[in-house]
Order: sequence, then structure tokens, then C-alpha cells
Amino acid sequence: MGIFERYLSVWVGIAIIAGVTFANLFPALFQLIADLEFAHVNFIVALLIWLMIYPMMVQIDFSSLKDIGKKPKGLILTLVINWMVKPFTMALLGWLFFKGIFADWVDPQTASEYIAGMILLGVAPCTAMVFVWSQLTKGDANYTLVQVSVNDIIMIFAFAPLAAFLLGVTDIAVPWDTLLLSVILYVVIPLAAGAITRKRVDRQQDHAALNHLLSVLKPWSVIGLLATVVLLFGFQAETILAQPEAILLIAIPLLIQTYGIFAITYFIAFKMRLPHNIAAPACMIGTSNFFELAVAVAISLFGLHSGAALATVVGVLVEVPVMLSLVWFANRTRHWFGEA
Repeated sequence: MGIFERYLSVWVGIAIIAGVTFANLFPALFQLIADLEFAHVNFIVALLIWLMIYPMMVQIDFSSLKDIGKKPKGLILTLVINWMVKPFTMALLGWLFFKGIFADWVDPQTASEYIAGMILLGVAPCTAMVFVWSQLTKGDANYTLVQVSVNDIIMIFAFAPLAAFLLGVTDIAVPWDTLLLSVILYVVIPLAAGAITRKRVDRQQDHAALNHLLSVLKPWSVIGLLATVVLLFGFQAETILAQPEAILLIAIPLLIQTYGIFAITYFIAFKMRLPHNIAAPACMIGTSNFFELAVAVAISLFGLHSGAALATVVGVLVEVPVMLSLVWFANRTRHWFGEA
């Protein structure tokens, strides 16, 4: 591992502090960047995420995708956790904490909005960042692509009905522009670029040239991650400083949900005897969230300054540090699993 990967948690911590600090020193600049968006998708963040996942897309060998069907257990695990477990545990934890444990600290209306925001996070499995977590755990890039793609297809049909059922409302307006634009920006475009690059570089089956290119691109992937963290925390700097107690209250059930879902999925993957390069990404997909979609729906349903919008924002804030800790754990426990 290079210095970027070896001390990634340190760099992310510095990036978090830098984002909050710079946003307070240069608020106009961060506001200008934040305004560069369409359908709640920020183009600068999208570009940085593209920078993160493009090297991973270059690694995908399309000729091997046909063999994914021969080992469906990892895909089945991801789908079961994402659509039959995670949304319901998120709703249960939200109700337990904000209607029970924290009931004396939060008024009923705000508590209901916090729960709604948590539910929206729970029914939106991650699309883009999963490729980062997969690479950091040396996951099977081909298999990860299939897992993400199938989840995206299911999300198009299942997001609105499941969110409506758990929220107890029937007029969920899915921001299709956000959903479709995100899939195009985070999956389709980098995937096409990666495929074209791989075909051009590896046309003579000269894997040395391909490996050299990947070694050159790899640091840029981490730089993209760190720059994204700076921007995400910079965009939310005002909220972080203005409502630290609310952020803490929301973060507690979100942390329990994240670590709990990972533990359940990792245990099941171990019992299913999945190879680590499939088990680790499957657990990461089941654990992380498609926060752009959750934030967009929360704003459209409850308003920009609602408790629901704040809850989805806290989901953004806790995801990167928490997922990095899970990446560390997955790498340290690689010997528990077999290899493909």
C-alpha cells in the first residue's frame, strides 16, 4: 500500500477539518460551488466522484461478466440486505430513539422528521462510493459492478413504494432527474470511459501497460475522495457548527444501523463461505447509502430546513469516516474468508 492508502483515515480526518475551516473562511466560494448543481446533483462533487471511480472501471474485464451468474450468492446477499432488512431496521431504530430514548430532548414533530430522513437513507442503497470501498478492500471489480447495477435497476421500481410504506404516506414524488442523472454520472459515463480506456491500452493483451496505467491513476482516485470529503463537509459547515447537539442525536442511531448492518451481512457472508473479494463489497453495498437521492427526496417532501433534510445530511457526514473504519476491519479480517 502506498502512503495515501496506508494513512487514508488520517488524510480523511484532515480533509474533514479543512472542509469546515475553509467553508467558514471562504463562505462565498463554497456557496458558489454548491450552486453548481442540477436536480440536487452537484457537478463538482460528481466530477470528483468520477475521478474516484474511473480507475476502478478500467479494472473491469467485460469478458468475465458472463461468469457472474455461476456464483450468485454474493448478489443474493446484497439484494436481501438492501431491500428486505436495511430499510426496516433503519425505521425501527429511528422510532426507538426518537419516539423513545430521545423523546424528552426532541419535540414530536421534529422527531418524526428525523425518523423520515433516516428512512429515506435506509431505502436508498449506495451507487457511486461503493466502487471506492470495493477497491480499498481489493474487491472483485466485475462483481461489484453487477451488484451496483442490479441495485440501481431495483431502486427505480422499489424506492417510491417502499419509502411510501415506511413513511406512511402515498404521495412520494421520486426525483427521477436526480436518480437517473446520478446513475448516468456515477456509473454509465465512467464505465464507458473505463471500457474504452481498457480496450485501447490492452488491445495487444499487454497487461504490463494496463497495470502501469492503473498505478498512475490510483493516487488520483484517493485525491478525488479527499477533495469530495472537503466539499461535503464544507457544504454542511454551517449546520455542523449551528446544531452540533442535533447532529449527535441523529448520528447515534445511524452509527448503530451502519455497524449493525455490516456485522449482520459480514456474518452471513462468512457463513455462506463467500470469498473475501465478493463478501467485502457486498457488505459495503448493504451498509452505505445513496445520500444524493435521500437528500433530494427529503427536501422535496419536507423542505430544505426540515429535520428530515438534516437527518439525510448527517448521513452524509458520518458515512465516509464510518465506511473507512469498516474497510479497515474488512482488510484486517481477510484471513477469515477464502479467496475466489
